Order: sequence, then structure tokens, then C-alpha cells
Amino acid sequence: MPTITSITTRRLFGLLSRPWAPDVTGNHVIVVTVELSDGVQGTGFSWTPAIGASSIEAMLRDELIPRAIGADAEPEALWHELWLAVHEAGGGGVTSIALAGIDTALWDARARRSGQNLASHLGQVRETVPAYGSGINLHYSTAELVAQNLRFAEAGSPAVKIKIGRPDLGDDLARIRAVREAIGPDIALRVDANQRWNLAQASTAVEALADLDIDWLEEPLRADDSLGYRELAQRSAVPIAAGENLHTAYRFAELLEHGALAVAQPNVVRVGGISPFLEIAALAQRHGARLAPHLLPELAVPLALAVPHVECVEVVEGALLHEQGILAGGSPLAIADGAARSTAELGLGLSFTTDSPSASPTAPTEGARP
Repeated sequence: MPTITSITTRRLFGLLSRPWAPDVTGNHVIVVTVELSDGVQGTGFSWTPAIGASSIEAMLRDELIPRAIGADAEPEALWHELWLAVHEAGGGGVTSIALAGIDTALWDARARRSGQNLASHLGQVRETVPAYGSGINLHYSTAELVAQNLRFAEAGSPAVKIKIGRPDLGDDLARIRAVREAIGPDIALRVDANQRWNLAQASTAVEALADLDIDWLEEPLRADDSLGYRELAQRSAVPIAAGENLHTAYRFAELLEHGALAVAQPNVVRVGGISPFLEIAALAQRHGARLAPHLLPELAVPLALAVPHVECVEVVEGALLHEQGILAGGSPLAIADGAARSTAELGLGLSFTTDSPSASPTAPTEGARP
């Protein structure tokens, strides 16, 4: 088994074509490159949309990289070893996001060593996976919202997702009806409240949504309100989805075992990388939950091609890595007619630019351990 001889990191910042919020104009990507004793190199990344990039870099530099140097380049075993070493600083969040950089880089190296891309290395079982159109669009006018979802529909998307959670629930309902009328009855319509409600508000909302043919209601409550999710799932005729802010397999297991999630949505980076994602996928399958990864299709698509339980992947307009200008080569994905496939030749197929294409809110840094 080759060992890790060096790990380097560098931060990039890619601008979104349309900000997700006044203070979310782009995404931070911390590129992680591992060098192994057999000469193989792997590149992965950590990611955060708005805050925490410096903290993630510090966790890598001060805690994870020193422990990883000299270790066997076996991503699953090393992930658990590193998580046990740092989990007292937080079981998830900065710790798991930082871990994802090393884990994805090691998976890239492993697939490259085998002469395969990630999907093939994991045992690819299908050529494409459904890709649905998603928008960060709560601040859009109704006309803008309808126009965006018509673009998704015209591009062949099998489903669309819109944000809800305006101060007046009536506004949400009117916007949902406008989108449904525009896209027609055959495209699945999903809604995302982004943790804006308490249990009483969410209970009122699920009653109002019950007759609107909603495919799932995403994050109606704070992500850490496990008891609330259990109670809401018992009251709701609309399937409840969550997971983008659950950072460990333990949290997913807790909600799945109590029937609180109909749709599990792990974010590959936030849960710590490919190794824990595969564990969570197995949990979702065991409990009969749908599995729909949150964002980052550059990682989610190759996983979905090898994990048949993945139902779909999310594609947010303007948020692909190559659209943000941080890839030196093209995208490792092709998306057409509502389906995504991997075009990577080796590993993850990601080649990052050497410089940020736009000014970062904080200066990029570089760290390394020889």
C-alpha cells in the first residue's frame, strides 16, 4: 500500500453568475493535492459557499495534514482515523468539510492508479443519472421564478426545485401554483424551505402543500431539530427531505431509523467526502429512503453512476465549477435532456486553475507539509 508523502492546499474563489444572497456571491474551493510514495498524485477539494474557508484551511494545515503524512493511502481507513483524531473539535462542519479535501484527493489517486475514472472504479452500473433543475430563487420575482423553471423544463429536466419560506405562506403558495402552471403536470415539483420554520409553522405549511402535488419538502426545520423532524414526518402527507446540513452518518442514521426522512440528501463535501457518502448511501437504502445528493454534481454524478440507489442529482443554474471559472480544463460532466453523465477519463477528472478567477473576500492562502 502506498503512503502519503505530501499534501498541499490552495484556495480559489469562483463567482456565481447570479448571487444566491447579498452576502453569497461565490463559492470558496480549497484544492487539496496528495502525493503518494508510488508517484501517483490525486486532487480533490473542500468547498464552502460563504463562510469558514480560513477555518477549513487551518483545520487541514494544523490538524489533518500532519496526521495524514506517512499514513497508508487507503481513504476509508484514513478517514475514520482522522475523524476520531479531530472530532472533539466538532463531529461535523469545519472538521468534515476539511476531511473531504483529503478523502476526495485519495479517491482520485486510487482511481487514477487503476487507470479508470471514479464511476468505473466504483463499478459503474448505468451511463446517466437524472439531473433536476434547482434555483436559489426565493428573492426572485414570480416572473423571474417562472422564467427560470421554464428554462429547466425546456432543457428536459424531469424535476425542478424552488425556494419557499417567505413571510406570508400565501406568497409561497401563489408562486408554487404559478410554477406548476408553467411547467405542466408531468414534471416533478420540489420545494425547499432552507430551515426557515419552527414545528408549528411547518405543520401549517404541510397542510397547505398537501394538495399541490409536491414531490418533496426540503429542510422545513432547523437541521439539528431531530425531534421536530420526527413529529413533522408523522403529520405530513408531503415527503420530507433533508441532509445538506447533516454532517455525519450518525445524524442520518438517527433520522432514518425513526422514519423522519423520506429523502436523504447528503452533500458529498459536507459529510466528509466519498468514503462517508458511501456509508450514508447504504444507510438510506437499508431504511427504504430515497437518495438525492445535495449540489456538487462533479462529485455526485460519478457516485450516482455506481450507486443505483441514487435517484437523481441536483444542478443549480450557474453553480457548476466550470461556470464559476475555477477549472483549468472543461467540466467532467455532460448534462443534456435532463440527464448527466461523467466525461472524466481518469479519477475525478478535475483540473483546477492556478489562480482565482475573481477576487476572494479574503486573500487566498497556501499550505503544505513536506
